[in-house]
Amino acid sequence: MKKLLLVTLTILAVTLGLAFVNPDYVSPVEKVVEAAAPAVVKIDVETTAKISPFDPFTEDFFKRFFGEIPFAEKKAEALGSGFIFDADGYILTNEHVVHNADQIKVTLLDGSKYDAKYVGGDEELDIAVIKIDPDGQQLPVLEIGDSDSLKIGEWAIAIGNPLGFQHTVTLGVISATGRQIPKPDGNGYYSNLIQTDAAINPGNSGGPLLNIHGQVVGINTAIVSPQYGTTLGFAIPINVAMRFVDTIIKGIPIQKAYLGVYVSTVTESTAKSLGLKVDTGALVTDVIKDSPAEKAGIKTQDVIVNFNGLDIHSSDELVAAVHNYPAGSKVSITLNRFGKKITLNVELGYQDNAEGKKTQEKYQDDKLGLVVDNILPGDREELSIPQEISGVIVRDVLENSYASRMGMSKGDVIVMISVNGKQEEVSSLEDYKKVVSEFKKGDYVALIVLREGVRYIASFRYY
Repeated sequence: MKKLLLVTLTILAVTLGLAFVNPDYVSPVEKVVEAAAPAVVKIDVETTAKISPFDPFTEDFFKRFFGEIPFAEKKAEALGSGFIFDADGYILTNEHVVHNADQIKVTLLDGSKYDAKYVGGDEELDIAVIKIDPDGQQLPVLEIGDSDSLKIGEWAIAIGNPLGFQHTVTLGVISATGRQIPKPDGNGYYSNLIQTDAAINPGNSGGPLLNIHGQVVGINTAIVSPQYGTTLGFAIPINVAMRFVDTIIKGIPIQKAYLGVYVSTVTESTAKSLGLKVDTGALVTDVIKDSPAEKAGIKTQDVIVNFNGLDIHSSDELVAAVHNYPAGSKVSITLNRFGKKITLNVELGYQDNAEGKKTQEKYQDDKLGLVVDNILPGDREELSIPQEISGVIVRDVLENSYASRMGMSKGDVIVMISVNGKQEEVSSLEDYKKVVSEFKKGDYVALIVLREGVRYIASFRYY
């Protein structure tokens, strides 16, 4: 009995001793969450999608005999995160969270709910600003940090609403910086992302990635499929977002930068055939006249290997990196010229024209289901559209339209339209509007389209 009592007292003493290890310790993460969580918001979004009640074959039959299809509308709900960065009620989030929203609702940590309005954003950068009316209330605000000063291995804290679990906190480190990954829809690259092993899941999108001082260093935006990896999350550097925020709030169209080069990705065959001294990078195949690239001294067959501190491995990475800056930014570009490394200082120009003013507004054509625009210098750079090619460029394809059924996509260039055998050149937006306005029911129509340097024909009968 005495032995049993002695053992019990010993275990009790050890247990009590463990309970008092670091008795006054407070995790710095706890303090970050206490300070930051009130400014992190849950975003509920409602959108409307048009749904055809017919399969493609039945659609054509219906349109032939009965005219327009009675599309049904379907409501869809989505969830994301965001954070208040300005006491007037401005909130940063991802564009893909609030894109085409009919209704946006915001919920704070204390349960307060607000209707929010969409202020503006950019699909390519995947950033957006929404706004709530504080109505005299003092809103909590997050402090903006400096993503350019991040070091590998420093703490990273994510707060958001993964899978609807409001204000979930996850902890990790900065795993890498300067990551370039393809977007899930295959439409371009995310550039210069922060990689973290802090768990990021669906619903975290738009929420803040914080440093140990509670400052925002990134906007959580992308995850890797669980079948490939479970501790890989990515965030847009806050410095990239803040370059464009003032422009968005002022309602001014975003003017992303323009370099003025046609590029292709260096491959083993191009490197060996041209005698290049590097096996990776963006090969300059042409330089646009009077562009920032020409003025800085960039030449054909130069290989761009670094853009303002970001290593470049492909042409897509270069395009995405350039578009991370507003027009007028001054950057350094490192290139390899047949073994000679050269660094140039370049003042980036405007995608539209030298003055940065749009000469035309994009046009929504409800007949074909396209949003089209004139070809701008930035389009030629991004898509390598030769100077001698004229036409209109597709900015968007509407759902359940002629264009969507023909497989047209963003970036296609319409160079000619043929109606009942009569071919019309399309050199401008005005040409396009004129031809399409004259469509009549029963017309046989063919669009001659340039995609990635290859022409194809999309034909249909218009009803």
